[in-house]
Amino acid sequence: MEAKVIAATATKTVYRDGDKAIKVFHADFPKAEVLNEALITARVEETGGIKVPKVLEVGVFEGKWSITFEFIEGKTLEQLMEEHPDQLPDYMEKMVDLHLSVMAKQCPLLNKLKDKMARQISEIEELGDVSRYDMQTRLDSMPKHTKLCHGDFNPSNIIVKDDGTFYVLDWVHATQGNASADVARTYLLFCLKDQKKADMYMDMFCKKTGTAKKYVQSWLPIVAAAQLSKKRPEEAELLNQWANVFEYQ
Repeated sequence: MEAKVIAATATKTVYRDGDKAIKVFHADFPKAEVLNEALITARVEETGGIKVPKVLEVGVFEGKWSITFEFIEGKTLEQLMEEHPDQLPDYMEKMVDLHLSVMAKQCPLLNKLKDKMARQISEIEELGDVSRYDMQTRLDSMPKHTKLCHGDFNPSNIIVKDDGTFYVLDWVHATQGNASADVARTYLLFCLKDQKKADMYMDMFCKKTGTAKKYVQSWLPIVAAAQLSKKRPEEAELLNQWANVFEYQ
């Protein structure tokens, strides 16, 4: 079967070749980051208990570095939410349950989330020295946990097969750390597109886990500041707003 493009971003193109998905990175993409993504995904895969497309090969595709995964047939949860808005509460609850099942795992060989965020915050010139110091101080004071955190958990990274099985994709940002920090990141990702969904997700997580909403919210400025280091234009305005919020009513 001839490989066909099924997705594309500014840094990579994903092809389907039969029962394989080939993620091809642009020519100037760092080799170390390609190898790191494959390693992280393999470690999560070996953790067990989470449906993850298996890493089959790291190689070169048309002169560019690539990672080959098993192809998972199905629709993204984002597609299903859009196609069946009347079922949104049910889909959202399943997404929260899936997130909880991920965060119930531990993957001790992954980098620590707080260490990663500290490095990111130290790189952000836009915050200024005083704001960076305040953010680092707040980060240092947050509880240290070792739960498996996806780092980019959103409906577009969840594939639902026809039999209802959920697969979680794109583990490149996975770390071990505080679950509420990972939920805060998901909340911000929802905010970029739909505030209603963001609030629904936050409310369901807090209700199911008995977590105070104010505690999850306390992570929002920190997570937003760390994400600013990635310099994604589509996120910049929202992240700057949250990175400058230090008090919650």
